[in-house]
Amino acid sequence: MSYGDFHTARGYQLLERHKGGLTPSLEDYLEMIYRSDSQGERVRINTLATQLNVKPSSVSKMVLKLTQLGFLDYKKYGVINLTEEGREKGAYLLSRHDIISRFFELLSGEQSESTFVEIELIEHILTEETVHQIDRLTSFFEENKALKSSLKQYINR
Repeated sequence: MSYGDFHTARGYQLLERHKGGLTPSLEDYLEMIYRSDSQGERVRINTLATQLNVKPSSVSKMVLKLTQLGFLDYKKYGVINLTEEGREKGAYLLSRHDIISRFFELLSGEQSESTFVEIELIEHILTEETVHQIDRLTSFFEENKALKSSLKQYINR
């Protein structure tokens, strides 16, 4: 890799956006909609604004973008519904979050507020392949208690 191949963090984000990927913010909205929907909750603009600590006008803009991208079925002032594509992507986003959470718990044994923030930031920059490998590694240690114990001892020394 030459120096001409390097970019700033923002530069990499812009490259991803040009590939048609979801922005981290759109992913957060879709993940939260999926979380609520999978728990049987009816999702509306004001509910989502409260859950994400943002203004309803911001939610409206993001829901419109997700609708245009084919992830949601939404009519103004109505319930926000996931399309099949939205349900699949939302399931992946929630799974990705859970996998990274399990990995951090494996390393530290606990989840602090700062760890939660790190997970929220990190999850947006990992590829599906990297998430898959993290899942495999975490599962390996979870299934092999003696190795997990050895890992904890190693980390704590």
